[in-house]
Amino acid sequence: MGVAAARGLAAAVGLLLASGAAQAENRDAARIDWARGLVIAGGVGVADRHAPSPAVARGTSRRGAEDAAKAALGAALAALPLAAGGTAGARAQGALAAVVELEVEPETDGAWHVVMAVPIEAVRQAVAGSGRAVAAAGDHAAAVVVIDGMPATAKPAVGWTIGGKAAATLWVTALPAWAKDAPHVKATGATAGDIAAALPAGAGPGTLVLVVAAR
Repeated sequence: MGVAAARGLAAAVGLLLASGAAQAENRDAARIDWARGLVIAGGVGVADRHAPSPAVARGTSRRGAEDAAKAALGAALAALPLAAGGTAGARAQGALAAVVELEVEPETDGAWHVVMAVPIEAVRQAVAGSGRAVAAAGDHAAAVVVIDGMPATAKPAVGWTIGGKAAATLWVTALPAWAKDAPHVKATGATAGDIAAALPAGAGPGTLVLVVAAR
């Protein structure tokens, strides 16, 4: 192989490696899934090359992967938009206590890859400074309510209220099958962080509100 060919091959290999690294980074970048109500991010924990075996290396690399994912999540949570204006900011960091693991992948060399998520409802409660109250007799509210007729100007955000009442919300473009029997109400407007709609009598603090976003 000539010098020019060898240099070309080295350059091609370098581009492939750079492309692979960029794809891995994009895979782990924080993203918001309003329909699932999650902020999701991944992280990789590099294996300790001095460990006697991959099994031993995984002991520390798992924590590294989780820390990387949490760091990405923390930044994304702070930047979440609030329905009333502004962003969630430092108050959102309390929601990291509700983090869950969606995927956990051990690598053959002792590294770990994890995908973690924080519920957006946890962010709403962290920003509000408290969770929802549950009556002593238990929670008997309607499980799900659907809001139709949203104006195009209303966008997914943390902390939308419904007729002045705090609510856990998911923003969807199509109604999921599990909500096909849920009652529907129509929005008549949405301003200053509040959706003008009358929730049915059975709705309460424990009701999940599916907001069907305008397309």
